[in-house]
Amino acid sequence: MRSFTAGKNDDGVRLLRFCEKVCPTMPKGMLHKAFRNKRIKINGKKQDENYRLVAGDLIELYINDEFFAEGNNNKFRPVDYSALNIIYEDDNIMLVNKPFGLLCHSDNKDESNLIDMILSYLYEKGVYSPEKENTFTPALCNRIDQGTEGIVIAAKNYKALADMNTVIRDNLLEKTYLCITEKPVADGRYTAYLKRDKTAKKVSVTKNKTDAESKEIITVFNTLDRKNKYSLVQCTLITGRTHQIRAHLAFLGSPIIGDRKYGKAHKGLDSQLLCAYRLLFKDIPKESSVNYLSGKVFEYKNNSVSEYFNKI
Repeated sequence: MRSFTAGKNDDGVRLLRFCEKVCPTMPKGMLHKAFRNKRIKINGKKQDENYRLVAGDLIELYINDEFFAEGNNNKFRPVDYSALNIIYEDDNIMLVNKPFGLLCHSDNKDESNLIDMILSYLYEKGVYSPEKENTFTPALCNRIDQGTEGIVIAAKNYKALADMNTVIRDNLLEKTYLCITEKPVADGRYTAYLKRDKTAKKVSVTKNKTDAESKEIITVFNTLDRKNKYSLVQCTLITGRTHQIRAHLAFLGSPIIGDRKYGKAHKGLDSQLLCAYRLLFKDIPKESSVNYLSGKVFEYKNNSVSEYFNKI
């Protein structure tokens, strides 16, 4: 038997989710049975799986020790975060620039990645104390490809993470990208259909829906400037699918320069020139913990795509 006291970042978490986090190796069928057999209690009383924890709750789990994780701290390892480029930060979230070539996450402990840098920064600031958390770890709310530069959102507490995920799910966040294409693309709003090939780690785009796996994509393209054969293009996502901008532009005959997967290699470039440079928060509901972001715009102005275009 082990007991836990629900903290600030456990407030509002479903009891089942909490148990899955602290008992990661316990089979789900056995966990459900533990609920039925009253082996999981809150403040001395039986609660069902959907109970929402309240800070201060005493959680008692009459479960074999073999199923418990060693602790939230065992996955944390401090790394050098000196290169972390913070665009904005408050008590709930951080907006950071992920440079070209850096992964958002990695299962390889020796591979540099953005979330490890963020955790180390928050740990040094005293904002994140893994030894004091039951299940929560600050997390990214969105991801961008390793070969793409741009703004990534990190949540510093559970409430902000849940609310920001809702903002993204409900399309209350407008994401705008910059890229450089070798061929011009006519300004406008384009609709097509995208299908993923998980084996090839690639997507294909068609004009019409081909089957149930084809998902509608909508992208708005606006050319900001042109130099010789190159175009600086602003891309606004209406839908947000895997590789949407890259594959959509290639389908339209205007692949991003340096995009080896959907276009071709470009001398002196290791990745596609694509940057998630602008975020616009729309009208977020008042009950949300991140409501204060409504109407705010954040831009990464000194981005590598703009700098490269200026040197052409």
